[in-house]
This record gives sequence, structure tokens and C-alpha cells, in this order.
Amino acid sequence: MINSNLHKLVLYNDNIHTYQYIMASLIKFCNHHPLQAEQCAVITNNNGKCVIKEGSDFLEILEIKEELENLGIITEIESHESYMY
Repeated sequence: MINSNLHKLVLYNDNIHTYQYIMASLIKFCNHHPLQAEQCAVITNNNGKCVIKEGSDFLEILEIKEELENLGIITEIESHESYMY
């Protein structure tokens, strides 16, 4: 069964923060593995944005968003589109 209430946290490139700063933040607040954090930082730099967290718990996603934004990191919560009509 597909959950249509999933949310995703999107990281946006700001051309201000370093790779190391973004990576450390993703490791700390999103529990990313260092390689995963590095890949997200590169994708964000190259594409302008990257999904850094997905899940059905909106409050968990919101808490991570607030933590990252307290550090000056730009994020946005988006809802997954439902696959069910």
C-alpha cells in the first residue's frame, strides 16, 4: 500500500555555505552517512536542490527543517504526489 501522506524535505543551494558545513548539518540533523551527506551537497550544488529527508511524520520533517533553518540553511517541505487516483 502506498502512503499518499508522505512529505519530503528539500535542500536549496544558497552559494553561501561550504560543502563541509552542509555535510556536517545533514549528518547531525538528518542522520545521513558521510557519503550520503556529500552526495546531497553535490546534487544541491549542481541542480539547485535535493531531497534530503522523506517520511510520513510531518512533525519530524518540520523539526529537521527548523534546525537547519536556524543554521541559515534554506529548506522547504513538499508533499509527495499520490500515485493513487
